[in-house]
Amino acid sequence: MIQPGATFKDNLQQLPAIDGVERIDLVDAHGAVVASIENQPGKQGSLAVYQHLKQRFGALDAEAAEHGLAVFAEHTADARERPGAHPNVDRLLAIAAGGAPLSIEVVAVGG
Repeated sequence: MIQPGATFKDNLQQLPAIDGVERIDLVDAHGAVVASIENQPGKQGSLAVYQHLKQRFGALDAEAAEHGLAVFAEHTADARERPGAHPNVDRLLAIAAGGAPLSIEVVAVGG
């Protein structure tokens, strides 16, 4: 279990590797995929955070969202000031504020 620190870079180094993960799908209560995070440059940090949330919490509920916001560290503050700049952080903010929880499905490469 990681203890989030002050910077996203430091927190990221504590997370499990994302080798072998093609993408993560976020699924609503009706079974619809509402978002996907691909394993590609610029999204790999978010992919690692959401994979960690799946492993630690099993789903994306308010408790998991609060932990994710701590892991995102300075990006959380930036997302609060600039809505839309960090959509994967915005999603956590919405769920932490009472939004509907989501299932996290990790899709393996070739899966």
